[in-house]
Amino acid sequence: MSKDHLNYLSGFGSEFATEALPGALPEGQNSPQVCPYGLYAEQLSGTAFTAPRESNRRSWLYRIRPAVVHKPFVPIKHKFLESDFSKRHPNPNQLRWNPFDIPDEEVDFVNGLRTVCGAGDPLSRNGCAVHIYVCNVSMTNSALYNSDGDFLIVPQQGTLDITTEFGKLCVSPNEICVIQQGMRFSVGVQGPSRGYILEVYNAHFILPNLGPIGANGLANPRDFLTPVAWYEDRDVDGFRIISKYQGHLFEALQGHSPFDVVAWHGNYVPYKYNLKHFMVINATAFDHADPSIFTVLTCPGTKPGVAIADFVIFPPRWAVQEHTFRPPYYHRNCMSEFMGLIYGNYEAKEEGFKPGGASLHSMMTPHGPDVDCFNGASTAELTPVRVADGTQSFMFETSLGLGLTQWGEETCRKIDSDYYKCWQGLKKSFDLNWKPTPKK
Repeated sequence: MSKDHLNYLSGFGSEFATEALPGALPEGQNSPQVCPYGLYAEQLSGTAFTAPRESNRRSWLYRIRPAVVHKPFVPIKHKFLESDFSKRHPNPNQLRWNPFDIPDEEVDFVNGLRTVCGAGDPLSRNGCAVHIYVCNVSMTNSALYNSDGDFLIVPQQGTLDITTEFGKLCVSPNEICVIQQGMRFSVGVQGPSRGYILEVYNAHFILPNLGPIGANGLANPRDFLTPVAWYEDRDVDGFRIISKYQGHLFEALQGHSPFDVVAWHGNYVPYKYNLKHFMVINATAFDHADPSIFTVLTCPGTKPGVAIADFVIFPPRWAVQEHTFRPPYYHRNCMSEFMGLIYGNYEAKEEGFKPGGASLHSMMTPHGPDVDCFNGASTAELTPVRVADGTQSFMFETSLGLGLTQWGEETCRKIDSDYYKCWQGLKKSFDLNWKPTPKK
């Protein structure tokens, strides 16, 4: 798949219509007695039928065979995919993982999934999970769909060539994609590949409200891209349909490719977004803005302003604040913060936090800049400077407490046991004779 040869539809939450053959979409109705080209009409619902119109999500697919044409599902084992986050004793410590290893043996996207932490459970449709993927070969004659929730995929190394029922996506590092609940997809890779996944069970991702920011800013709707219709009419002996259902994997065999959707229309779609298009809004007078100002997508909870999960980035930008400690401040948060680094160096911890690694600052556990960052920012001349050039870090933030899996805490063997030491050199500088420095 060539990134330069793919076409996309632009917009977030839009009503789309696309066909790979002329006239494949029925005119004026969704389910005619006989569909054009002898296709089958099939609706994929992302919300309840009776959800309010502004939040109702569904798409109509016109396909060569309906998705129901498969043999019964049977369980298949997966060593490192978890959904029970209460099995292990809690760990409130600040945690940092060194870059996760990409296996030497051949591993595809599904077999390369590893759950690091999470909360809640998919049976009650409440919670979220954080996974990483490490793989080096493409999925072959197989497709995955997630019955439990949505996948927000963040590539860190290697481009993903993703074939979906809606068409094809090419997703490179510094881009993200969202494959929503129930959508079948297959992942192709061009070599060693690694990345992060935020899974949400409750609802779907939306753009955050802008409030006083106004009509424009942060992630603009026009920059989200959805694939155009593409199909293959391919008979396959034993094509594997893999379902992630209630935290477990199941497999059903069928005799054809599931990517046989000739046309579709609707607003329940897979999509991608390039993080370089994010329009940063930040402080221009004094103090450090809360990280919520960097939210790309949010999965809202039932309490106003409290998210099940936010996807937040810290992109290149200008810092111009006066009389201000400019890096992130020391903090104890009622949210849980899982951070990853796509490339470069994170501004608050330039040593130790590496691309392909991660950190977790759990609910109410203190965290903030390391010694070098604090000392440098406390004495720096406050001229306008560029921040985070050549780097891209992100955060999965959730209102839920995150429980670690055995793989995340032990099996991966990537936790940096010396992480706590980055704060131990912060010295007492309390001075009863302190005099304020006159502001210029």
